[in-house]
Amino acid sequence: MNYKSRILNIKSVKTLTFHQRPFVVFSCFFLLFSLFSFSQVTTEVDTTKIRIGEQISYKIKVDTDSTALVVFPEGQTFSPLEVVEAFETDTTKKESRFHLLREYKLTQFDSGSYYIPKQKVVIGEKSFFTDSLRIDVNTVEIDTTKQKLYDIKPIIQVEKSSSKWWLYFLLILAIVAAIAFLLYWFIWRKKPLTEEEEIALLPPYDRAKLALKKLDESQYLIRSELKEYYSELTFIIRKYLDEKVYDRAMESTTDELIERLNLIRAGNQLAIESDTIKNIESILKRADLVKFAKSAPDTVLAEMDKATVDKEIDAVKVVLPEPSEEEKLLDAQYKEEQERKKKTRKIILTAAISVFLLIATFVGFGIKYGFGYVKDTIIGHESKTLLEGDWVNSAYGFPPVYISTPKVLKRQETELPEEVKKQLSKTEFKYGTLLDLFSISINSLNFKAIPPSIATSEDNKDANRIDLIKYSESSIGLLEQAGFSDILVNREQFITPNAAEGLKTSGSFNVNIPESDKKITAEYAMFQFTVGSIVQEIIITWGRDDKYADEMVQRIIDSIELKPDEEEVQREDKEGETEK
Repeated sequence: MNYKSRILNIKSVKTLTFHQRPFVVFSCFFLLFSLFSFSQVTTEVDTTKIRIGEQISYKIKVDTDSTALVVFPEGQTFSPLEVVEAFETDTTKKESRFHLLREYKLTQFDSGSYYIPKQKVVIGEKSFFTDSLRIDVNTVEIDTTKQKLYDIKPIIQVEKSSSKWWLYFLLILAIVAAIAFLLYWFIWRKKPLTEEEEIALLPPYDRAKLALKKLDESQYLIRSELKEYYSELTFIIRKYLDEKVYDRAMESTTDELIERLNLIRAGNQLAIESDTIKNIESILKRADLVKFAKSAPDTVLAEMDKATVDKEIDAVKVVLPEPSEEEKLLDAQYKEEQERKKKTRKIILTAAISVFLLIATFVGFGIKYGFGYVKDTIIGHESKTLLEGDWVNSAYGFPPVYISTPKVLKRQETELPEEVKKQLSKTEFKYGTLLDLFSISINSLNFKAIPPSIATSEDNKDANRIDLIKYSESSIGLLEQAGFSDILVNREQFITPNAAEGLKTSGSFNVNIPESDKKITAEYAMFQFTVGSIVQEIIITWGRDDKYADEMVQRIIDSIELKPDEEEVQREDKEGETEK
């Protein structure tokens, strides 16, 4: 029996008989008891007229039985007004009943008249709706003749998070310095000359004199090593003659050398004394006999032969002509040429070692990390730079979308037609464009009235709500209008790490490169969430064959969060415990 029929029965008590009246009294008693057992929902606001940006205190009061579970409105159900803060539920108990109070702070930043829509309050298994309420938002009048105006404050430079680039730089610098030091030490350093090198740089006469001195200091004669002694002695005289008189003296026999010296003397090429030639011939022939073990002269004779060689070297030096300026110049040029060749050898050796080290390093890192990765590290790759850079964790829009991105998304000024502005407001944050190698955008759309094209069907229990599948189809239509073709679509449910449910639309599309006949194939992923009349949308596009972008996109997707309301979580936990 409904309330109306019960009230009619009460009004008709006068027409009942005396015997029927006790039954009517009991009926009235039970009726009143049932009315008092029902819950009551009332609302209260502190004002209906505010200025832009001011806040309204909107309170919902519930008087109900202590056993009933009460669920207050959550999220942006007060749109077009925005919820600034939702306070904790204040509960007071009186006997067997609860008095619940939930306060909301609402505001609006555009002037005009707005209606707070009916709010749904669930008590037990029944739903109650509050009355809609009109709120007038007035502009703030400013007297610019009295009000002090100030310039907009400059943008504050935020220090980037610290990274270890300097550590890698120091490591590379240390390796390069070590290689440079080794090259300098073993190749370019002017090393101290050895004794043999110092002797080799002496003039032939000085070199011969020094060799005789060393022979005199040797112990060949003490050990009776005449063969070695005469071999050194003949080498000294032959070497001197080879460098200053006859350039084939080292390889000629004794007879050939003596014959050549006589020809030089006879031809007046050098004024060599005949006694000098005879003394040289005598010593060389004695040395040949000692060499073949056909003679063993006394050590005194050996010392005399050394003294003779010393004297004859001086005699030859006296008759040698002074070098001409042309010969001196040729000698200087020869030395310069030798220095140039020596320097060229050092350069070639340094270049060869450097190339070898570079190739060895590339091959080593290529085997460990992959040759493509090493190549992209050296040459540079946009997606790799984004992936390995300092990522930004931030919240965008309202209600906020929490996400991690390689770069900060910048707010975009979206120009909407006047007829569209009457239907919705849009906030957009973006990095890159759809024609770039990588792009990401976050859109927040607040519909003042949900269009039928994206609303749920009338026979659906959630009628007058946004259908994400229809909204996804409209987003695909916008891509087609923008010139994208061959769009493949795959839809599935998407749940964020903090259990927010939405719709994921992904696939690929072809796009024409501006001022070119080429087409590129790209991947895309759209994530849409809805809260009342608000749609939160995330769109990501990237190159199909970009392996770094695949890893980067997955990292972005894993970071998507829509912060859940704590009271909603607590309510679900209570419902779960009730079911148990």
